[in-house]
Amino acid sequence: MQTRIALRLPRDASSVPFIRRLLDAALGALGVAPHIRDDIRIILSEACSNVVLHAVHSHEYTVRAAVDEEQCLIRIIDEGGGFDPEEIDIAPGTAEHGRGLAIMRALADDVRVTTAEHGAEVSVAKTLRFCDDAPACALRSRPGHHLGHDGDLGAPSPHDPHHGPESRAAHDPSPVDPIPVPRQVARR
Repeated sequence: MQTRIALRLPRDASSVPFIRRLLDAALGALGVAPHIRDDIRIILSEACSNVVLHAVHSHEYTVRAAVDEEQCLIRIIDEGGGFDPEEIDIAPGTAEHGRGLAIMRALADDVRVTTAEHGAEVSVAKTLRFCDDAPACALRSRPGHHLGHDGDLGAPSPHDPHHGPESRAAHDPSPVDPIPVPRQVARR
């Protein structure tokens, strides 16, 4: 079983709840446990909100998510000025702003930030747990196969030291071209 979502979104606040609801609906349909879905919603909200607030030179950003039986890999890519996560001051726990990366790191299994001259990429990996009667359980892939480092099912087992969680999170979880979403995302 493998699910992928790839969207190019406008750098607009309305894109954040849109992508959060879309990914959560997919995870819910697969039967991902509610507490894991809660963590992923928060992680995605923090990462996308950071793009909306800070990637001022970027008019759009891309969200790619890949889900298999074991984990959800999410990449948020912008074309803003980039940033160095080591230079970000850690905000106190009571602060209203500045806690996004710390929150993502607390909830995810792996968070990586890659920055370049023309943007930044935040890659997040979260191990999945499923409800007992989850539809995803009936859709399992062959034993020992999962969403590998190259994004293909049929990749080596996660126990292979050359293709573990750290290796998978560092690579593109979704070679699918993002679908552009019009500037007027969901408005109520």
